[in-house]
Amino acid sequence: MSETGQKESKVSYRSCNLCEAVCGLSIEHDGAEVISIRGDKEDPLSKGHICPKGTALADIHADPDRLQQPMLKGEDGTFSPISWAEAYELAGSKISAIQKEHGNDAVGMYLGNPTVHNFGALVFQTFLKEALDSRNQYAATSLDQLPHHLAASQMFGHGLLIPVPDIDRTDHMVILGANPAASNGSLMTAPGMRDRLRAIRERGGKVILIDPRETESAKLADQHHFISPGTDVYLLAAFLHVLLTDDLVTLSQYPYLKNAEKLAELFQPWTPKLAAIHCGVPAEEIRAMAHEFAKAKTAVIYGRMGVSTQAHGGLCHWLMNTINLVTGNLDRPGGQMFSKPAFPLVGRKGNAHEFRRWSSRVRGLPEFEGSLPTSVLAEEILTPGEGQMKALITNAGNPVLSAPNGKKMEQALKGLDFYLALDIYINESTRHADLILPSPTGLETDHFDLVFNAVSVRDVVKYSAQTIPPNPELSYDWEIMKELSFRVGKFGFLKGKFLKWATPDRILNLGLSFGPYGAFRKPFSGGLNLKRLRAKPHGIDLGALKPSLPSALRTSDRKVNVVPEIYEEAFAGLPCGPAERVEGFQLIGRRHLRSNNSWLHNSPRLMKGKNRCTLMMNEEDATRLQLEDGQIVTVTSRVGEIKIPLETTTAIMAGVVSIPHGYGHTRTEKSLVTAEANAGVSINDLTDELAVDELTGNAAFSGQHVTITAA
Repeated sequence: MSETGQKESKVSYRSCNLCEAVCGLSIEHDGAEVISIRGDKEDPLSKGHICPKGTALADIHADPDRLQQPMLKGEDGTFSPISWAEAYELAGSKISAIQKEHGNDAVGMYLGNPTVHNFGALVFQTFLKEALDSRNQYAATSLDQLPHHLAASQMFGHGLLIPVPDIDRTDHMVILGANPAASNGSLMTAPGMRDRLRAIRERGGKVILIDPRETESAKLADQHHFISPGTDVYLLAAFLHVLLTDDLVTLSQYPYLKNAEKLAELFQPWTPKLAAIHCGVPAEEIRAMAHEFAKAKTAVIYGRMGVSTQAHGGLCHWLMNTINLVTGNLDRPGGQMFSKPAFPLVGRKGNAHEFRRWSSRVRGLPEFEGSLPTSVLAEEILTPGEGQMKALITNAGNPVLSAPNGKKMEQALKGLDFYLALDIYINESTRHADLILPSPTGLETDHFDLVFNAVSVRDVVKYSAQTIPPNPELSYDWEIMKELSFRVGKFGFLKGKFLKWATPDRILNLGLSFGPYGAFRKPFSGGLNLKRLRAKPHGIDLGALKPSLPSALRTSDRKVNVVPEIYEEAFAGLPCGPAERVEGFQLIGRRHLRSNNSWLHNSPRLMKGKNRCTLMMNEEDATRLQLEDGQIVTVTSRVGEIKIPLETTTAIMAGVVSIPHGYGHTRTEKSLVTAEANAGVSINDLTDELAVDELTGNAAFSGQHVTITAA
């Protein structure tokens, strides 16, 4: 306290845990309340950059709608607080009883996107999965990025060996289906993407964006090309055709390749002329792009959500890796490179075999690394028969708004015998839970970016200590998972002893100490451990990305599998004739800098300004349909319909419409006050759960067909 009785303020440093950019923050606070949040200029990666979401950490911390104790639903449908002892007893007994009666697979688990932003939850969910011993495991990964992981696994031997653009040294960047100016990079940890894109052009390089919408990123590019949603695979195949037939490939620098000889024959038929019929990008522009790319001093091609979440997403990510490879830009400064994180995620063994070991019960979609596609979650609950899911555990997830066919998902959650949610809110999904277990979050937790350091454009490491003490009545999510693991599962003696001993900090210290910069590897030169990392509150710069192949490979023969069999088979079945003409429009999503999936809509400072939940349509299409800007329109798909304000623009391709993801806060009944006041409508009341990438099972949100009429 000061002499006046006022609490004295202090400054703490931490990484923002709200999105993949992990910007460094400088937070002034008095030990209980936030006074200000600014960018940390000494952070080695973000260097003072901060986006609007960073300041929203204060809103989350002070949110009156956050749960502060376990909540049990009564027979009348309302929630009431109960003790932790009662909550654990109820959860353990219900889950154990259901598994005893119906089998282990009767209990499933879904991990929402925030799980990956939480070191403790990310580590301890593995113990809970093991305790449940159920094949019904689901995650937001298959709504977002599964094609990236499968390509990494099949080509390089591990699903987390994802090469990232070396954006700060490249001379030429081609971007498909991504809007890094709004996302600050995705599976490419790179805060301040606007400045990084500008820097490419300022040093004489070139940026090309290919997208059905002229996004915020398009305004930072040298060229923007419209492309029909879901047809990127044809453009990429033609790109490779040009590289191979015009003798623009560079493979001599890679002595560790396998199956590269298959490329020429495989892509010989896929000409730019054929691609243009499908994707709408003129053949001469495809040819010019391929030649420019090959002749650039360094170059990288990168694709994200719009490429992942489509019918051929699995093929697309293999094709982009292959383009970088054949032009000599894989594992090369300025090209596509692998990080070397301080806490290694990839062990000595690969996991390329962890695919299609089993399939979903109803539709037969493939497993990957122990998880099934979330597109089948609702049907696995609703479809009677042996193996039907009777109970579900969700962690930081809201599948009613984030998974396809949200109304069917809602129906499924209502029908569960028991639904346990680990969450800080009563949201559109957790309102159907029988029991909700909240935990501290954001500024109240220690933080370490386990995954995003592994896809960073520069090797850095940082530990963020708790900024503000949490409510002492709360349990951390990792503590909840640990307790549940012991209550519902059985562990061997050694595993049980380890789990009792384990805490996030103890596991983190082990990972750092035995990692590539660790104290056990460098015992006499100040190697890294948690104590030494704590002493560096701004983080440590470990340097620019460095070539790491073939030592980084985890394939069984330590070679890059250029043409894995699953891609060869899928590519052979790619339709080559003209696509059928379907009446109506193709629907795509969009992202905004001030939003993050569904759960930041309860932040007052982020929701300021005009309504962002609109249907974006090309002006000519609106004129043809006699629709006016601001008019309410009805959008209809196979699974449902919504009413939404129209926004006319020239910044979207004719025949394509766009709705932002994450809205639809009309179901929560005064549980999320700010979100409900800005409710909008859910795009996933339109998206079809039957539309998936057949190769991976990832949801194919992009390019689904809808019709539009005046409301």
